[in-house]
Amino acid sequence: MTVLATDPARNTTHAAPAERLSVLDGWRAVSILLVLAGHLLPLGPSRWEMNEAVAAMGMVIFFTLSGFLITSFLSRGADLRVFIIRRFFRIAPLAWVVMIVLLIMNQSPAKAWVANLLFYANLPPYYLVPGGGHLWSLCVEVQFYLGITLFVMIARHRGLILLPLITLGITLLRIVDHQYINIITWFRIDEILAGGILALVHGGWYGSKPQSVLASISPYWLLPLVLLSAHPAAGMLNYARPYLAAALVGATLFNGPVRLGHLLESRPARYIAEISYALYIFHGALNAGWLGSGSKVVKYAKRPLLLAVTFALAHISTFRFEQPCIALAKRLTRGVAIRAPA
Repeated sequence: MTVLATDPARNTTHAAPAERLSVLDGWRAVSILLVLAGHLLPLGPSRWEMNEAVAAMGMVIFFTLSGFLITSFLSRGADLRVFIIRRFFRIAPLAWVVMIVLLIMNQSPAKAWVANLLFYANLPPYYLVPGGGHLWSLCVEVQFYLGITLFVMIARHRGLILLPLITLGITLLRIVDHQYINIITWFRIDEILAGGILALVHGGWYGSKPQSVLASISPYWLLPLVLLSAHPAAGMLNYARPYLAAALVGATLFNGPVRLGHLLESRPARYIAEISYALYIFHGALNAGWLGSGSKVVKYAKRPLLLAVTFALAHISTFRFEQPCIALAKRLTRGVAIRAPA
């Protein structure tokens, strides 16, 4: 994957090496595997709370990648119409299909339909439905898309340089309210914004020094720190989770270790990354049905079948449903310029 990186000091646009950014697909695969493991597999005695920590680690890495990719796109002075249309056709079609099925099955009231289909069910009074509880993250994503679009409309793409201040402000809000981890957008969005900061660092917005610092950090030290920061018992370290995850991805983005880099850029990692969105959507919905029912022994006996069905549906959905939707979005935006900064 080639991404155009911008040097604001020179007002030039250049192509970043594709091999450096291919690790992002690997991290996307890692993030969904961590989420699946945290939600579906036994990861030790329940009192250890490892399932919660592993799932939260997967989500913070996913949010970091989302913030990185979206900010990279917008920092190039991208046409906002292109951004909104392509994001809509990437997120909404599959999410709406699954949401509608769940809403019908749960005989949900009209308020739940509106809140879910308009992606604000994660906000109080909460309208997430059984089988769709994990879709809170899509609500955070969509609200982020709308928020950053409005921000760029007002402040222009140059205003993105203020992302560190905004992100620290969100983290400070979490600290003041004692929110270690929460699904409410304003208590979670610093995980996405930290990925946006990493995108600006990668684009040279803050000079070469931050890049050198990240290149000098070993991701092998950061991996356990990110996991620890995602643990419910980690206390104040939870507030550092967005920044540790961004540093972890950045450490592999800027000349990470060869062995880890090869793993992240492997063919299986690329495939899992490609179907990761559908994996995420389907796994929670399927787990709320027969495949996730029964006693603990029965449920775990069904896990191989649940995982097999999840991967099969994700494959079909990705290549038979989602890709045509993405292609349609590209046709609709064909001829609309993705501008480089003036």
